[in-house]
Amino acid sequence: MSVETPQHSTLSLDRYPNKKECGPEIGDLLVGYLEDLGAGFVFGVPGGAIEPLYNALARSERRGGPRAVVARHESGAAFMADGYARQTGTLGVCCATTGPGATNLITGISSAYANHVPLLVITAQTAMTNFGRDAFQDSSCTGVNTVGMFQYCTRYNTLVSHVDQFEHKLASAVRAACQAERGPAHLSIPVDLLRKPAPVAKRSYDLEALLHQPSLVDIAAVATLCNYVADATKVVLVVGGGCSEAIGTILELAVAINAVIVTTPQGKGLVNANHPLFRGVFGFAGHQGARAALLEPDVDTVVVIGTRLGEWASNGWDGGALLNNRLIHVDSIEGNFSGSPMARLHVLGRINNIFQYVIEELHARAATGIGQASVNARRMGGLPWPGGAGSRAWAEPKPRFELDAESKCYDDTAPIKPQRLMRELTRLFPANTCFLADTGNSVAWAIHYLHPRDRRMGGKRRTNAGLFRASLDFAAMGWALGAAIGTALGKHGGPVVCITGDGSLLMNGQEITVAIQERLPVIFVVLNDSALGMVKHGQRLTKAEPVGFELPEIDYCAYAEALGAKAYLVHSPQDLQKIDIAAIIAGPGPTLIDVRIDPEEVPPMGVRAKVLEGPR
Repeated sequence: MSVETPQHSTLSLDRYPNKKECGPEIGDLLVGYLEDLGAGFVFGVPGGAIEPLYNALARSERRGGPRAVVARHESGAAFMADGYARQTGTLGVCCATTGPGATNLITGISSAYANHVPLLVITAQTAMTNFGRDAFQDSSCTGVNTVGMFQYCTRYNTLVSHVDQFEHKLASAVRAACQAERGPAHLSIPVDLLRKPAPVAKRSYDLEALLHQPSLVDIAAVATLCNYVADATKVVLVVGGGCSEAIGTILELAVAINAVIVTTPQGKGLVNANHPLFRGVFGFAGHQGARAALLEPDVDTVVVIGTRLGEWASNGWDGGALLNNRLIHVDSIEGNFSGSPMARLHVLGRINNIFQYVIEELHARAATGIGQASVNARRMGGLPWPGGAGSRAWAEPKPRFELDAESKCYDDTAPIKPQRLMRELTRLFPANTCFLADTGNSVAWAIHYLHPRDRRMGGKRRTNAGLFRASLDFAAMGWALGAAIGTALGKHGGPVVCITGDGSLLMNGQEITVAIQERLPVIFVVLNDSALGMVKHGQRLTKAEPVGFELPEIDYCAYAEALGAKAYLVHSPQDLQKIDIAAIIAGPGPTLIDVRIDPEEVPPMGVRAKVLEGPR
């Protein structure tokens, strides 16, 4: 995690002009620690029991410290914290009041848990003295037990019952969120404890130092990996979502040994679609070329990196192409190996360090002419060792993989084809645009047809380098609407585009008003087909009863304008091309583009349909 070195200042009273009579509270101590960690925002919805924390955030904002961003629903707050954490590489923070405020968070927290996104989750409780007395919105162990509920979607989960526990439990929560498997950590704090005076005048822990992780690597396993790669006839590298920090090093290795590259859906956006070694996405909504690359008869080594190999990443547990004895699984999360018991080798450690070691070892072998590595080094197809120039761009030809129904990417008819829409989005927006795709047809169309114009081919990347993001494992509808706002607040260097469906918008569209209030130029592209599209097409593909998918015809431009956002209606490719993209990127506040897509186009979701059908 990349954070600035914390400055442990005393909680002096002059920071809090309205609190001189009692001094800083536990809420102030918490906010001070958040500032140390580089967390600039706390996303949530206020309420009576969480009010002391909001008081502390108000005092913090006056002095330029972390401040509150008020979501419209607590799940939206969790999605915003998720987007912020992915963008910045720091801890995302969200909060909620007791009772329904806490339970509303659960979907967003579960999404972050499934996707290993580090969040600190703060929920309130009624006063400790009122536990068990049927207090208003009681969610203690004797009421609707929210700590019990959060047990199943957090890496750390506890009630803070005494002031003297607070710092230790906060430190434990932050460590659990940011280390090892990463994910949400939950502190439930009674309102009377939140408003108690801070027990210390100076913060006791250096949390940044506590988060430092030694770069542990299984050296014996890495040496075996080197031998497999050196002796391989042909290698395919499968890049997962956990490769963001190491992607430059992985690409350097691919170029050095002329390995084919494919990504999982979660890893899409880490590799330039025009990279000469890239063969597309393998898994849900992926490309036939990616599977074909894995099935080539001379491929004897497949190295899967940074992914759990669940349903979507493994192409519905595809044993023929992936889950077989050619597989080597490299990951920083030991639990991810549960998805690859058939692998001939598991390599645990920090991914970037593993591949730096492999490159150095193979380079040394090539220089001395030892083993197959020297052969690999000579059959690089004219692509040089990247070295310091690894980020240079090759010429950008057409991607070296075929798209399904590719002709529809150039179809000029109305209503616009979703395939054409995806192509136009990457042509109209700058190369540094970050695209977030929501659950439903949106993510299927985007995985297959939307290819960000990232010109980088290798070299050092930021840990949050991916220009395509989705919440694929838990797959909560409406995630992208909140996550796009968190991404924009994380100061992404280019435009932020949320690709969502009308079903997701009806679930979570109220969060657009947060972008309005914060004056964030997020672009919300709504695929409007008056249906829960994935449900509709899934029923057709599986020959299920056609039921429950219809949505009313809604003018989402009118909806957006009523909220206070700019809006455009698109029926055809020509309508889309008339929009002044540069102007909406430069202007303050969000824009909604209501795109009336062809509702009969079937998204590339055949693998999902087969899994739903089950064995025959």
